[in-house]
Amino acid sequence: MMSRVYVAGVGMIPFVKPGANEPYHVMGATATKLALDDAGVDYGVIQQAYVGYVYGDSTCGQRALYPVGMTGIPIVNVNNNCSTGSTALFLARQAIESGAADCVLALGFEQMKPGALGSVFTDRPSAFADFDAAAGKLIDAPGVPLALRYFGGAGLSHMKKYGTPLEAFAKVRAKASRHARNNPLALFRKEVTADDVMKDQVIWPGVMTRLMACPPTCGGAAAVLVSEKFASQHGLRQDVRIAAQAMTTDTASTFGAGDMMQVVGYDMARDAAKRVYETAGIGPDDLDVVELHDCFAQNELITYEALGLCPEGGAARFIDDGDNSYGGKIVTNPSGGLLSKGHPLGATGLAQCYELTRQLRGTAAATQVDGARLGLQHNLGLGGACVVTLYERA
Repeated sequence: MMSRVYVAGVGMIPFVKPGANEPYHVMGATATKLALDDAGVDYGVIQQAYVGYVYGDSTCGQRALYPVGMTGIPIVNVNNNCSTGSTALFLARQAIESGAADCVLALGFEQMKPGALGSVFTDRPSAFADFDAAAGKLIDAPGVPLALRYFGGAGLSHMKKYGTPLEAFAKVRAKASRHARNNPLALFRKEVTADDVMKDQVIWPGVMTRLMACPPTCGGAAAVLVSEKFASQHGLRQDVRIAAQAMTTDTASTFGAGDMMQVVGYDMARDAAKRVYETAGIGPDDLDVVELHDCFAQNELITYEALGLCPEGGAARFIDDGDNSYGGKIVTNPSGGLLSKGHPLGATGLAQCYELTRQLRGTAAATQVDGARLGLQHNLGLGGACVVTLYERA
């Protein structure tokens, strides 16, 4: 019989610009201690740890956790691009649900450099070779950095298919700033209007301005997951549980559909969400709050449709009607999302867990969604993996 999995504790440090951060191991240790304090447990009860980061040498997880405690437990280092943090969470949840462990730590951190993402190992084939080739065939945008080409190209595909105006993406970014204004852990807390976004520096004419892209960021976040038995034995909180979770990778449609929306993971997200809804016996209309992967405003918009928050082709209306914010159907990214909160790759999935756990506890303060009972997390890693997690207020 599979065990129920509860989020006993979460921790997150403020996200900052590269250069303003402490070293990765300090960020990781601090986030861990915050999660342990929130759970009310010592590191000595942790039986396994899954530690996510993208830019770092092997066993950085040990370097971050050894100052917290050296107890001989398995520490597994995880790298799954931008979905690294939620992959660590996925593995931690599996360990408890299967009965292999009762108290597991999931930790994510990232120490990033300024500027666009690039390859570190240039003396070997890139993991993105097939994605680069697909983007090269589908998008004519010389000089545009690859990440912008991927997601800007996906947005351009949506614009061509459904007549989506560029202003729709600007409205997503403006909404993110309104939400982040109330989040003390977010990097950018200044509110901007859709007009501000449209007038910002153009980085791809007719497709994207600078404010539509998330910034490189440094930070850390962590979660302590426990079994029902362990929580009862130790008097730990059982108010938030992981009700369902699915992880998907690319299928033939990624390259076969001839569509940049598929190249950046639309089908992965749709399939993962479908599995989660089926497992939990709910539909997207039952959700109260969503933290999704808005690395670009374009990706937030197409993800509304992939997750079933609105019909395909209906995202622009979903935005115009205010159904993605407070007072609407489903509050998306109350934290401000990656666009305003920042995106330290390894930490992002666990920062989403942090926000949704607080939402369902009712302790999210100024970002609180009234009466939040079901929260969905979507974390995407191009190249590729997608993890969708459903949290339930128990």
